[in-house]
Amino acid sequence: MSSPESPSPPQLKAIRGSFLDFIADPFYQPEADSVRYLPDGLMVLEAGYIKALGPFSELQAEYGALPITHYPGQLILPGFIDTHIHYPQTGMIAAYGEQLLEWLDQYTFPTEAKFKDKAYARQVADVFLDELLRNGTTTALVLAAVFPESVDAFFEAAEQRHLCMIAGKVMMDRHAPEMVCDTAASAYEDSKALIQKWHNKGRLRYAVTPRFAITSTDEQLQLAGQLLQEFPDVYLHTHLSENVDEVAWVKQLFPHCQGYLDAYDQAGLVRERSVFAHGVQLTDAEFQRLSEAKATISFCPTSNLFLGSGLFKLDQAKSTEYPVKVSLGTDVGAGTSFSMLQTANEAYKVTQLRHQKLSPFKALFLATLGGARALCLEEILGNFETGKAADFIVLDPRATPLMAFRNEATAPSSLAELADRTFALIMMGDDRAVAATYILGELAYERTAAGTFSR
Repeated sequence: MSSPESPSPPQLKAIRGSFLDFIADPFYQPEADSVRYLPDGLMVLEAGYIKALGPFSELQAEYGALPITHYPGQLILPGFIDTHIHYPQTGMIAAYGEQLLEWLDQYTFPTEAKFKDKAYARQVADVFLDELLRNGTTTALVLAAVFPESVDAFFEAAEQRHLCMIAGKVMMDRHAPEMVCDTAASAYEDSKALIQKWHNKGRLRYAVTPRFAITSTDEQLQLAGQLLQEFPDVYLHTHLSENVDEVAWVKQLFPHCQGYLDAYDQAGLVRERSVFAHGVQLTDAEFQRLSEAKATISFCPTSNLFLGSGLFKLDQAKSTEYPVKVSLGTDVGAGTSFSMLQTANEAYKVTQLRHQKLSPFKALFLATLGGARALCLEEILGNFETGKAADFIVLDPRATPLMAFRNEATAPSSLAELADRTFALIMMGDDRAVAATYILGELAYERTAAGTFSR
């Protein structure tokens, strides 16, 4: 009697090209010690994960016979990580003329009311996720709408694409139209059921998501804190200190609190897996508290400029005295682009207006390993260390005629040349610069005349 055949080992394959990733934080370490750059490298993939990375000349003997996809003249990076974005606002991006509070009333709440219809929510989720992949974003921290159906639709679409995504149902029980409000009790029950259904299902994670302090009562914030106690590895995702009028209103609504952050802190919401978007108006004491709690600020420059909210103090957040984890968020639809390149572009301009500098390496760190660290995912995402998920992107520094005129076709040979090339890519690049996006080692998007997606 013959023995059953043993399963065949996973097939290996390889990607060849110029690789750039980060092995340390360039805000605190010399850039030469933080950047890993291989002008002609080979990355070996096994079952969706990274098996080896090194110079092609060193790995050729062992892996040269593998099927190799070669990207000469292009730059391969870990997939971008967007730590603050609203998928229900995809259809209202670029809505004119208002600052935060008026913008919510005029545009956001009526738009989000449509997401009780799961079929409609799924339609938008498909458009949204395709747009992320087109822009090289492979992981995001996402706000859904107040309706559980909007979360189910999003996670179903993300699961189909094998994406590592974090999302949550917005909790909102006051100061909004009744059509988009829940109650403290229903928000707790709905969120708990969604956590049990989706959190840690495959590559998916859940975030407890009060929209912001203004639209949640004390009771709702306390119940959000109770969810964090019951499920310690879920995330907390909300907005913080974005707009001057918003901060003043929070002070009126929470007179017993020592500022905006304290309204969350008293409910037990300020901790390591807490991600607070914006932080434009933070006080020194609030920066210090965020540092102590190991919480994260998602810096959303296109949104902050579009809504006239102000200039984020990146230099203070990344100080050595009270360092705060910082990442980048597009904040679509107040943000004006899905592109993390364009987001980094605007981040550079914000720092310039504050008479600071944001180097291209620091900007790309925030969009990759910095984002993974902000989300406590650095063990599985963010750079090309062996064993991590093979979520990566191929960028074309010569994607447009002007970029081709600006950037030479040959790979940079020094760190200085690489800095110049990546800075030009950030300043001039957008979705057209994303030649390909890979998820778990499989091609998920390839730029063509119309764009090609894989399912």
